[in-house]
Amino acid sequence: MSAAPAVPRLVLVSGSGGAGRTTVAAATAALAAESGERVLLVAADDPGRSMDGLLDHPLGGQPAAVGPQPGLFALRLDEQTSFRAAGMRLMSRAKPLFDLLGVEPLEAEELTALPGARELALLDLLRSLPGGSAYDLVVVDAPPVAQLLTALALPAQLDAYLARLLPDERQAARALRPVLAGLAGVPMPSQWLFEARAWASAELAEVRAALDASGSTVRLVVAPPRGPRARAELRRTRAALALHRLPLESVLVNGAPVAKAEDWADAAWHGVPVHAVPDLGREPERGDLAGLAEPVALATWPEGPVRDARDRDVWTVEDRLGTPDGVLVWRIPLPGATRGDLDLVRRGDELLLGVAGHRRTVPLPSALRRCTVAGAALRDGELTVRFAPDPSLWPASSR
Repeated sequence: MSAAPAVPRLVLVSGSGGAGRTTVAAATAALAAESGERVLLVAADDPGRSMDGLLDHPLGGQPAAVGPQPGLFALRLDEQTSFRAAGMRLMSRAKPLFDLLGVEPLEAEELTALPGARELALLDLLRSLPGGSAYDLVVVDAPPVAQLLTALALPAQLDAYLARLLPDERQAARALRPVLAGLAGVPMPSQWLFEARAWASAELAEVRAALDASGSTVRLVVAPPRGPRARAELRRTRAALALHRLPLESVLVNGAPVAKAEDWADAAWHGVPVHAVPDLGREPERGDLAGLAEPVALATWPEGPVRDARDRDVWTVEDRLGTPDGVLVWRIPLPGATRGDLDLVRRGDELLLGVAGHRRTVPLPSALRRCTVAGAALRDGELTVRFAPDPSLWPASSR
């Protein structure tokens, strides 16, 4: 078998509690291992430890072979250990500040996981993927969509905050060094601040690199929608995933007849494949994974649905400068979004975009930074934002 890629393919299996995402994640991983891949299955949101019973194997914080497939390994995220490791990395970076203040940093034994540590442990796992891996595929039994999106949005948000508070050293050195010296009462070296900022940015970028890798996708496990309220919630979920540019590879309806799943597939998901997972009428067991594997087969192939998921929600800029419109149009796919869900604000070189209660700050493409917003429209699951060249910033010969 060929060597594992530097960044393994990543499948985040998400869905509401009780929808069956743990079972689907296990079946996905088992099927991939049967095909000859080395697979790591991660129980990232399984407080009831149902994955242990499903695999008939108690999971710990380190990967363990869970056969009978030779290439199947599994672990349970240890949020306490991950929190302590992240805390100690931060303590080591902040040592110059502790020395200045004359205080001793905390010891690892003093650090106790705080609320949100489980999501931070997931980010730490993703951060480790781009550095190389012994696995071809990592399947994560992930938190519900709202929690997952909050966690995955955190790196970009923190990096934006760091960029504002500690801009590039060349820009900030003249202003920041005197201020810090004045506050401290003595000359204060600020180089460590910028080194810490660069370190934090690099770690955050590693998380995003795993999510942006060509084989990384999300598969959503849902219960059969019952009534308009449930359908509206699924529609908002689809829009939120598109907002964060997380490729939705497929939707699995747990316990729905195949015909029913197909009935609402296109209308609800704008072309995303929808498959029915059979209802066993009881709690699934390890021996059931093979029978449940057929609907999850899409996750095992690097081409086809994975590639389609990457191509489906691409953001593009259309050049209409040479037409009577005289504008640039930013096309942002937001399938499932409605006008009532949408919030749109231009702030400097960024677009603050909100959809169905989720928000994201998006840097404008370079050409659009020299333009003013001329209008926006949402039609058929696509947001179009029109930008007119700013005469003071755009050469007349280019317009």
